[in-house]
Amino acid sequence: MRHFFPICILLLSAFLTSCGGSGYKGYQQFGYTIRGQYYQPMSVDDALRYDEVGEASWYDESSYFGLVRGDTSLGEKVMPFALSAAHKTLPIPCRVKVSNLENGKSIKLRVNDRGPFIPGRIIDVTPRAAGKLGFKKQGLIQVRVEVLSVGDGKYKRKVRQTWWPF
Repeated sequence: MRHFFPICILLLSAFLTSCGGSGYKGYQQFGYTIRGQYYQPMSVDDALRYDEVGEASWYDESSYFGLVRGDTSLGEKVMPFALSAAHKTLPIPCRVKVSNLENGKSIKLRVNDRGPFIPGRIIDVTPRAAGKLGFKKQGLIQVRVEVLSVGDGKYKRKVRQTWWPF
């Protein structure tokens, strides 16, 4: 019985660490290397001006309802029903508006992962997001990606609106 309490404390601390231990405060801008290619995420100020047109794809890194396979670059569980995305150089997390240029559908997504690492592609979205944008069967589509905000909590910075009604 005297060994029971320390074992419970150890298991509880391991559980709590795995639940929220992404290790970032506000946003991440760490440089990283994938397949020999170095990527340096842009500054928050540059990200707040980010507006790009290019090719989008969708990816499904989950299995068993997202409970078995992998975490995002922020340490969050990959969930197939999530509305999220991956980008190579935006600070993570950030919120973006992705617009399908072929059908006009738009969606707001949380960028919480890195990728796509295929030349010519600017963003990967989850299967649910691809469905809402209307390109899940196609696999690839031309989109416009606009940053809405960067960071979480007290570190969150929003894009300033420059449109005036007069």
